[in-house]
Amino acid sequence: MKHSLKSALEVSGIYIVILFMFVIILYPLLWAFSISLNPGTSMFSLKMFPDNWSLEHYKTLFTDPNSDYVLWYKNTLIVATAICVFSVALVSILAYIFSRFRFVGRKNTIYLFLLLQMFPVLMGMVAIYLLLNLVNLLDTFTGLILLYVFGGLPMNVFLVKGYLDTIPRDLDESAKMDGAGYMTIFFRILLPLARPIIAVVALFTFMAPFFDFLTPRIIFRDPENFTLALGLYNLINDKFANNFTLFAAGTMMIAIPIATVFLILQRFLISGLADGATKG
Repeated sequence: MKHSLKSALEVSGIYIVILFMFVIILYPLLWAFSISLNPGTSMFSLKMFPDNWSLEHYKTLFTDPNSDYVLWYKNTLIVATAICVFSVALVSILAYIFSRFRFVGRKNTIYLFLLLQMFPVLMGMVAIYLLLNLVNLLDTFTGLILLYVFGGLPMNVFLVKGYLDTIPRDLDESAKMDGAGYMTIFFRILLPLARPIIAVVALFTFMAPFFDFLTPRIIFRDPENFTLALGLYNLINDKFANNFTLFAAGTMMIAIPIATVFLILQRFLISGLADGATKG
């Protein structure tokens, strides 16, 4: 009886903690959604959902000829997709090399990757600006994509390498005995088993341009190149600009591509776990 009571209390405590965290996360999102439904421009609302709610702001974002929201959305999707593809490809190959091969300087390079993560990106912003200016990549998507890909490379490589280290090397040896080469082992054995961590890297790299404001602000000057974070900031920062309701509507629309990518990658995450359990 005491054991069942203890188990019930533990389960209840877990659900209470989950509910508390859910409220903390959901509450500001609901208020932001409420603000986006306000007909005016004020960010204050006395009710969670206003009586005279309207979807006019969402319509304005996509139909108003003076609105550049569609352009910002397209720019962000281009940058996010390119970062996701190049990061996953480069990180997977480098992690495979560091995990399965032994070469001079391997351990020191891993330590260097860890060391680079100890310093904030802000420390190198001046040097990054000068470097991009030197190679004529300022105010270009190429410069921003390269900065995101190589900026997140150390941490992502370290994460994927750690995951690959947990996959038994016996699988590699068995494949070699059957005549498989290194690339065959990588693509046919290790990569399918590493789908969970690859999915995590893909999701995080895809999300970065949607939320990052500082990096595009340093690189971009032409409003035609603005990403969502930079463009939405100007809605409430420019002179006489105080359209907080339009800003809230724009931020709510950011969730659509991120949720879509998450749902797609979730399938790979689950299938990768299942394959790992079967082959392990």
